[in-house]
Amino acid sequence: MARTRYFRHELKVRDWLTERGITCYVPTIRVPVKRPRKGGTHMTEKPAAPNLVFVKTTKEEACALVADYGLPMQFLVDCATHRMMVVPEKQMDDFQRVFAYSIDEGGLVDQPLEPGERVRVMQGPLEGVEGSVAELLGRTYVTVSLMDFVWARAQIPRAFLEKI
Repeated sequence: MARTRYFRHELKVRDWLTERGITCYVPTIRVPVKRPRKGGTHMTEKPAAPNLVFVKTTKEEACALVADYGLPMQFLVDCATHRMMVVPEKQMDDFQRVFAYSIDEGGLVDQPLEPGERVRVMQGPLEGVEGSVAELLGRTYVTVSLMDFVWARAQIPRAFLEKI
């Protein structure tokens, strides 16, 4: 997990890494942008979490990206262990699936909606995702987090959930 040094450089860093065959992920949303001269609007991609980039690589390769290529980012360090933050593969997969599934109803949230029970989605497009259940305005959501740092949620029928 890394942060870009400069504001709004997430997509540039993502494109640079992708060109070199390095797997990375930047959670993005599509937003309408007005065209002042031509009138109307068009859709553009915007990072959902400022300065956040997830990079799948080894520690040595990560250090080389910054030291050798001068990539404008810094890897986040866990304060307890003083090591680079590593997101488990399953957790990252669940996060990407939930974020992509429900941009309109869910997407990134500042914090979990409310403490809830651990659940597993048993059917539907999110089958196998593990997270917490939350309710908001009578709707049921499954929320997943990456190391209690970033959360995503998706609306889902309660019947699809199983308590872990």
